[in-house]
This record gives sequence, structure tokens and C-alpha cells, in this order.
Amino acid sequence: MSKPVDPRLVLAAATVLPGTGQVLNGQPQRGPTFMFFMLLLGGFTLVTADPGVSLVGKLAGGLFVYAMAILDAYRTARLRWEIWRHDRQR
Repeated sequence: MSKPVDPRLVLAAATVLPGTGQVLNGQPQRGPTFMFFMLLLGGFTLVTADPGVSLVGKLAGGLFVYAMAILDAYRTARLRWEIWRHDRQR
């Protein structure tokens, strides 16, 4: 098993640009999927939110998916890192 990408780098990339963490983890189909649902739910909450709601409230659906994409990328990278580290110690 080759050395996986450092989880901190994946976390930083996923935070800066949604979907890149999944691509760095070797899951290129997951990145665009998260982007699609981020735009879909962000657009949906933007259209359906009450006019008096703040911008964060209007984009809440997209921000939620964005946060889940960051967590998913880091979790996957961390699991791969720990498995690699454990296998290397044998």
C-alpha cells in the first residue's frame, strides 16, 4: 500500500474548495457529487427561504452539504492514514 495523502492537507484542500478533498482521497466521483448537492440544496434554500432570513439562512442547505463534504474528506483521509501507519508497523 502506498503512502496516502496527509489528512491535514486533505482537510485544508476540502475547506478551501469543496470536493477537492474527495479527489485527493482517490474518490473523483464523490467530489462532483458533493458539489452538485451543495449547489442544489443551496439554491433550493435560497429560493424557498423567507425574505427576512439572513444570507447564511438562505444558503443553509448548501453550507450543510459543504460541511459534510469537509468532514467526509477528512474522515476518509484519516482512516486511510491510520491503516497505512498500522500496516507499516508490522
